[in-house]
Amino acid sequence: MLTVSFVTADGDRITAEAEPGSRLLEVAQAAGMPLEGTCEGQMACSTCHVIVKDDWFERLPDASMDEEDMLDLAAGVTRTSRLSCQIELEEDFDGLEVRIPGVSRDMQIG
Repeated sequence: MLTVSFVTADGDRITAEAEPGSRLLEVAQAAGMPLEGTCEGQMACSTCHVIVKDDWFERLPDASMDEEDMLDLAAGVTRTSRLSCQIELEEDFDGLEVRIPGVSRDMQIG
């Protein structure tokens, strides 16, 4: 079991437990975070965009080109932005911290 911290747009910190192998999107949704994941993890939208804390960003596997392309459609993108559906949690990610952006936008939908 590992823990993940979510910092909401209001600055609240929510800590959730997760099993290794879980997708960050699923953990966030179970913790009540407002991430839609409209495409159900198929990387066809940007509604699961999160901002990874700097020191954790370097520890994650690099984003694929497809993920980078989808992030171009997300609102409020930063250097450490990722799609939470593409982050599979590993045991050494215990303590991962991500921020939930204050705005979301899915350019693929209307």
